[in-house]
Amino acid sequence: QVQLVESGGGLVQAGGSLRLSCAASGRTFSSRAMGWFRQAPGKEREFVAGIIWSGLSTYYADSVKGRCTISRDNAKNTVYLQLDSLRSEDTATYYCAAARGKTWAVGENDYDYWGQGTQVTVSS
Repeated sequence: QVQLVESGGGLVQAGGSLRLSCAASGRTFSSRAMGWFRQAPGKEREFVAGIIWSGLSTYYADSVKGRCTISRDNAKNTVYLQLDSLRSEDTATYYCAAARGKTWAVGENDYDYWGQGTQVTVSS
C-alpha cells in the first residue's frame, strides 16, 4: 500500500512559479516510478511528468517541457513538481501517482496509487 498526499497548490499569476510536493507512505516508494497528472475542468486527466525509481531519468509532456521539473527524494519519500512560467492553461487539479513499475510510465493504467490532488489556479 502507498498513500500519497499532495501539497503546494494555490493561486498564482501568469508567469509565476509553484512547487508541488507529494509525500508518500509505504515501504515501496523508492522502488516505484512516480508521476504527476493534471485535470482541468471539463477535460480528461493528462500526464504531466514522470520520474524513474532512482531519479536518474525524467520525462515530460510536450505541453510543460522546459517549464516543469520533476524530482524525488527517496530518503524523504517525497516527489516534487516545480512549475515555472505558469500559464492560464496550466490551471488544473494536479495529482501525484505511484507507478506499478520502476521505469517508464505515462499512462494512467501504469499507476495504481493516486493522491487526492492539489488545485493550481493561474490568473492572467
